[in-house]
Amino acid sequence: MIRNALRRASTATSCRLINDGRALEVEIGGRTAYRFHAFWLRDNAASTRLQSNGQRTITVADLPRDERVRHADVEPSGEFVSVQFASGEASRFPTSWLERHAYDRPHAQKLPGWVAEHVELWDSALASKTPRDDLHALQTDPSRLQAWLRGVLRFGCAMLRGGRVEDGALFDVINLFGHVRETNYGRKFEVKTVPEPENLAYSAIGLQAHTDNPYRDPAPTLQLLYCLENSAEGGESTLVDGFAAAARLRKEDPEGFQLLTSYPANFAFEQPSNSVILHARKPMISLGPDGLLEAISFNNRSVAPLSLVPFERMEGYYRAYARFAQIVDDPQMAVRFKLAPGEGFIVDNRRVLHGRTGFGGTSGSRWMQGCYADVDGLYSTLLSLDARASSVVLPRL
Repeated sequence: MIRNALRRASTATSCRLINDGRALEVEIGGRTAYRFHAFWLRDNAASTRLQSNGQRTITVADLPRDERVRHADVEPSGEFVSVQFASGEASRFPTSWLERHAYDRPHAQKLPGWVAEHVELWDSALASKTPRDDLHALQTDPSRLQAWLRGVLRFGCAMLRGGRVEDGALFDVINLFGHVRETNYGRKFEVKTVPEPENLAYSAIGLQAHTDNPYRDPAPTLQLLYCLENSAEGGESTLVDGFAAAARLRKEDPEGFQLLTSYPANFAFEQPSNSVILHARKPMISLGPDGLLEAISFNNRSVAPLSLVPFERMEGYYRAYARFAQIVDDPQMAVRFKLAPGEGFIVDNRRVLHGRTGFGGTSGSRWMQGCYADVDGLYSTLLSLDARASSVVLPRL
């Protein structure tokens, strides 16, 4: 997970070989002792990695089958532990690195659906503290960009203002941190009314809050919507924290939560005339192997026939699906706003659902442009800004 603050420099006070050198115990700060297997240390020795990017130069099959630590010392500063292996390899391990990656610690059992420590769940009250900033400031002030990107990680969304009101100006936002992910819709797509739309987003009807493109594998992880014109009556944007909705479902209906996390749904988008047929299967609420809440896939327009749920579970599954939809539709869960030209918002498409109210009237128009990107670029930019600000390379995990 992303670290929100730097730790003080860690200091090792002692180390000793255990289990005939098959492991090394390191005491840090005079308080905590961590054990590390010899083969784990050997796999992470400095000589096994390129200095330019940290990639390993060996495979796990290259490791000695019975590697042991022959000798180890804490250097006088306490900031490094020097290790000599029986195979002849030698390496220095920063104490702070050992502490950060220590696996010899209690692993508390967490309820399925837990969220990472940097994630803050929200509801309609977020309106007063939604991360937002001026685009020019984000382009010129690294500290402002750093705070804005961290807001995306914390809340799954962020707003911006002060952009150019020109076709393609949305790419100025993506250029802050990454690259456009092109799809069958192109590098960008137009969100405005057209006759016989290929996608309901191009009509004037209201759209339930949803995640985009669940029929892709993988789905885009970031989405940007950018306003060029919004003078029509209606057409307000809505955002819903899908993680908060999932947490509410788990509290109200644990069995329903278990069903939506245990069985995959089918999603599809089919437009054979344009040679586009996209199918994917994934749970509506996706958990990692350790129960971490990882992604929401919710889009009423793109759900294909649900055929991967057993007959005995289908009624319960649909009840859970319907209850989750009711939670998503609850006005208390949503932030609602109307974009002005030159404004936009970005969402983590794995977490935050977006929608809109219907629009129309006898005058005015609504024209948004949208595009996709992937969150790895955002992570990379934020970590680079963190490292530059602190002069320390921060780990992603």
